[in-house]
Parts: sequence; C-alpha cells; structure tokens
Amino acid sequence: MAHRADITQMAAQIKGGDRRALARAITLVESGRADHRADALALLEALGQERQALRIGLSGTPGVGKSTFIESFGLMLTAQGKRVAVLAVDPSSARSGGSILGDKTRMDHLARDPNAFIRPSPSQTQLGGVARRTREAIALCEAAGFDVVLIETVGVGQSETVVAQMSDIFVLLLAPAGGDELQGVKRGIMEIADLILVNKADGELKPQATRTCADYAGALRLLRKRPQDPEDFPKALTISALENGGISKAWEEMKSLLDWRKDQGIWDQTRASQKGYWFQDEVRQLMLVRLETDPDLRKLMIQSEAAVAQGATSPDAAAARIVASLRESDETGGQGS
Repeated sequence: MAHRADITQMAAQIKGGDRRALARAITLVESGRADHRADALALLEALGQERQALRIGLSGTPGVGKSTFIESFGLMLTAQGKRVAVLAVDPSSARSGGSILGDKTRMDHLARDPNAFIRPSPSQTQLGGVARRTREAIALCEAAGFDVVLIETVGVGQSETVVAQMSDIFVLLLAPAGGDELQGVKRGIMEIADLILVNKADGELKPQATRTCADYAGALRLLRKRPQDPEDFPKALTISALENGGISKAWEEMKSLLDWRKDQGIWDQTRASQKGYWFQDEVRQLMLVRLETDPDLRKLMIQSEAAVAQGATSPDAAAARIVASLRESDETGGQGS
C-alpha cells in the first residue's frame, strides 16, 4: 500500500495536468489487487469532485467509424482550446484480459495532440461494454482539468446502454442502412440516445445516409417524449467523420441540449441520480467479491450451485441460504458460518 505522502503527491500531479500521473492513476483504479484498490480509493478521496467535465457517451456497432469520428470531433474541440480525454473501452482478450483493439493506433493525429489524452481500457467482460472502473477514470480526467471526456464503448449488445449512467449526453453512431438494418437497431438503445449521427454521409453513400437519417428521425418521433429533453430532441443528423462534414453542427446541438438541461436543473438531477446508481452497483460488486474471497462462503457457494444444478434445492432457497450465511459471518466477525 502506498504511503499517504505518495497519494498526496500523485493527487497534486494530476490536478496539475501531469499526463503520466494520470495514466498511472487510471492503471491503479483498474487494478484488481486489494492493496491497489485501497490506494485508488484514497486517491479519489484526495482529488475530490470540484471539477466537472462534459461527459459524452458514444456507442455504435464495430465498423461504423467511431474512432474516425472521435478523432475528427476531438481535433475540432482541441482547436477551440478545449482539453479532451478519450476513454476507449476495448473488448477484452479472453486469454490475457487485455485490450485487443488498440484505439490509439486508429487516432494517430489526436493521440499526438498536446490537449488530448487517449486511454484504451479492456472491458474485462463487464456488462454494458464499459470497464467497471471507467467512471473512476472519468473522475480522474475531470480532476486533471479536461473539459470534455468521451467514453467510447465496445458497441456490442443491448446491455451496453449502461454507458448512459455515466454520461451527460449519449450519442449513437450509425452507418447508412436499408430497411432490414434499420429494423435491427434495438429500441432500447434508441430510447436513451440524445443524438443519432448517421456517419459516412459522403461519396456514393451520401444519398443513402440522408434517407437513413430521415428514417431514424421518423422513428424517434414515435418514441415517448422524455422529460429531460426539449421539444426537438432527440434528433438524428448526418455526418461525415472522414470529411469533417456535420461535426460542428453535431457539437452545436450537444451544447444546445446541455444548456437547456442546465437551465432546467436536469443536469444536477441526472448527476445525482447517476451517483446513486453507481453507489448501489458498487455495493453489489463488493458483495460478490466477498462471496468469492471468503473461503467458507466460497465453499458454500460451490456446494449450493451444485445442489441447484442437481435439482436438490431451488435457486431461491439456495440464494437465501447464502445471504443468511453472509449475515451470520458478519455477526461472528467474519469467521465463517
């Protein structure tokens, strides 16, 4: 475990914009070691929550051009004097657990921009396509003074809509598509999207992108009105990440939505709701860790799972027994049931 002075020094370096310190801190919060976890919590406490950045979640199926969009979008923002952090959550290798896409290699120009910071992180098979500690990495980037934090998710599965629980604005990036492809877009992810951006609106695909955008705009009008939106949101736009077409327009729409939500008090309400969500999630995760690391509880878990599989007991009854044993373990000082 690091000394308190080391944690204080790292916190000061991060607040001073030290990129290497930020990278080390993100590695620390991503670590699964118990001593590293204690240091990470101490660091987050030392940094506080004074600084806030605009958090933009970005999702889309592989191949839609997320990395190209992020690079064009990020370079536009840094040209305006803004500091941009990109947390690109890659699919994890089943063998090593490490990142396998390497987004920095696909954002070469943005990676060299002094006002940008790109961090690929393995998703570690976390539901939602977002690494479990991504929200803590966001807090570190905010403490480091970044103005905008982009969270790029894996882009597979409806469950990845959990990214909305750590974003101020959620953007769904799609490619020009026909009727069958349009039907394949899950309603759930469309219902949480603030902006749908139909990419690749250039060259021969431009007419098809325009038609696709109109189709999505029509589909959005059929969805139930959300209280956190002004009258004309959510909306669909066409962009060309390759030619920078429509990127500035998309940014203006994001700022317009952000200003409206701040004026209506929705920004603060959403941030408070998200903190509550992650508090409950962290409690659940810690309970699971306890079940995995306590030898007696782990043994009981294995026995109970076998009993359920054999039909000797019901899942509900077995789960109730686990909870009762956990309570008994706490009452006896963690000595097991």
